[in-house]
Amino acid sequence: MANDPNWRLPEAASFTLSSPDVDAGAALPTWARSGIAGAGGDDVSPALHWEGAPEGTRSFALTVYDPDAPTGSGFWHWAVYNIPAGTTSLPRDAGNPGSAGLPDGASVLPNELRLERFLGAAPPAGHGEHRYFFTLTALDVETLELEPGSTPAILGFSMLGHVLGRAQFLATSVTPGE
Repeated sequence: MANDPNWRLPEAASFTLSSPDVDAGAALPTWARSGIAGAGGDDVSPALHWEGAPEGTRSFALTVYDPDAPTGSGFWHWAVYNIPAGTTSLPRDAGNPGSAGLPDGASVLPNELRLERFLGAAPPAGHGEHRYFFTLTALDVETLELEPGSTPAILGFSMLGHVLGRAQFLATSVTPGE
């Protein structure tokens, strides 16, 4: 697949990540588009549920990435780490810093707009369909120690050597009106 965000990631056991708000492979709801970036939405993260994490999981990291953004490096929409191992879901709008939807101990990194929150889909006009990879990684450590303001790419690098499993959920979006 073109722009495969997994092409150099280490092999890992798979488990299941899903959302009651959007079917796998389907378009994100309008409310999950970005109002901040001008795509007519509300920047609300969908609810997520997971099961079957590998034995030995001590924490999770969640990223939302658009490899189709016309940047040469994709676009990170959300990155959360140090999600406690006992967590099996996040409610809708957990990516809103005012929602209290993330579990205690979880930390959020700045997205591409340098905001510590979920940023909804906002593909540029005329750019066609974009894919949004919601990736939940099971880790063998309780916490990752990252410098404040670190990027999602630094999170990915810091997880190397600690990955036990990976669950992925794909959603899509196009510019409204296309």
